[in-house]
Amino acid sequence: MFAIVSIAGKQFKVEKDQTLYVPHIGGNTGDKVEFGDVIMADNNGNLSFAKSVTVKVQAEIIDHVKGEKVIAYKQKRRKGFRKKKGHRTQYTKIRIADIA
Repeated sequence: MFAIVSIAGKQFKVEKDQTLYVPHIGGNTGDKVEFGDVIMADNNGNLSFAKSVTVKVQAEIIDHVKGEKVIAYKQKRRKGFRKKKGHRTQYTKIRIADIA
């Protein structure tokens, strides 16, 4: 059984006991979260889509992590203008506990 879920505006294909990194979700490590925005669900070959889906995906927050550093560098030639900024995107590592 799998489901396609929208989490923070991004779509993920999830299965039970799968771990994945999603955009930052508020909550502490060990908290349970539930996602009700299920786009599609498969139950042993029976597909059900958005309006007829009554499936909820339950997950557990494992950790909050940061992604790779991204550098934005700007320069204008012959002007002496240089600007360097960087950031690290925040992610939440979750484990899918159940698809009910």
